[in-house]
Amino acid sequence: MDFDPPASVRPLLDRIEKFVAEHVMPAEREVLETGFNASAKLLADLRARCKAEGMWGPNLPKDLGGLGLTLVEHGLVSERLGRSPIGHYVFGCQAPDAGNAEILHKYGSAEQKQQWLEPLARGDIRSCFSMTEPENPGSNPTLLSCTARREGEHYVIDGHKWFTSSADGAAFAIVMAVTNPDASPHARASMIIVPTDAPGFERVRNIKIMGDAGEGWASHAEIWYRNVRVPVANRLGPEGAGFLIAQERLGPGRIHHCMRWIGICERVFDTMCTHITRRKIDDDKTLASRQIAQAYVAEARAEIEASRLMVLHAAWTIEHKGFSAARDQVSLIKFYVADVMLRLVDRAIQLHGALGITSDTVLAHYYVHERGARIYDGPDEVHKMVVAKRILKRYEP
Repeated sequence: MDFDPPASVRPLLDRIEKFVAEHVMPAEREVLETGFNASAKLLADLRARCKAEGMWGPNLPKDLGGLGLTLVEHGLVSERLGRSPIGHYVFGCQAPDAGNAEILHKYGSAEQKQQWLEPLARGDIRSCFSMTEPENPGSNPTLLSCTARREGEHYVIDGHKWFTSSADGAAFAIVMAVTNPDASPHARASMIIVPTDAPGFERVRNIKIMGDAGEGWASHAEIWYRNVRVPVANRLGPEGAGFLIAQERLGPGRIHHCMRWIGICERVFDTMCTHITRRKIDDDKTLASRQIAQAYVAEARAEIEASRLMVLHAAWTIEHKGFSAARDQVSLIKFYVADVMLRLVDRAIQLHGALGITSDTVLAHYYVHERGARIYDGPDEVHKMVVAKRILKRYEP
């Protein structure tokens, strides 16, 4: 295995790094301070510039106007974009739209692709993914209360969802609802496209995350579906295939998340090292002269390098051997990289002192908005339990 970035993608990575440093990072403070909606023109201009320079949609196939990158290549891109909280959005590969585009491309009908996928891929509209429910454990997606009752050629959807990320301003939701209540646990639910202007779709609120409700793409909504009627033709894939499609969506999605987290780690590492080498603690010494700060730097560098190799190896395994062969690796990177990132953010804040808890640096933003990394897409504890069971089974007599 060659650990260098593929030659085909190296010029692109250089261009992306330059674009992020020169255009995206200087704009992020305005977006974070004034909000997503007030920054709409700034973000639209950045996206237009990204398209003009031929870097739009690294996750999208070429027939949809994207770059058609492999999973490993997109992982390397995702790391570069992760250096800014708005990086993925500017390049049109932000969650949850990226995952929704993937399943629409694979399972969508010709009509669904024309109506929803094509404008989504262009960035003309946004979408959301509605699976998690406040009444049921998100760690077990077979336990759903939201139902889609068949009435002729329509489904009638009733249910309560929350953490439907980016629902504020989205044109449609992909809803996970029980269509086959008497089937086996993994064959009960289906995925259904629901326009957000459909009667009965109610966005109750943007949920406050440690006090910040966010807005637009940068938000997480609570939603009620009250007798929402949509055509059966809005279903994605076969009836009862919702769990299977969700697993296909989450596998590559975890690679994307982990590489984004590594990008965050690199940004935080740079911020931390820059600060401690300049922060005077007396007349002739900086904070970097203290052994505990040096230990934090060394440990972080080792953990970031280990994380990158783990994630790229998982992506390589999925590409060459299939997702089944990479199941253990995907669980391992999910909890390991999230922990590395959050521990680094915390230590960087500590080394910044009072400055670290202000919004004068990007650290406080990461502290608030990335804590969920150890919860979404399967909490750490579930991934550890699942991978440990599979490992120990191989040792049974």
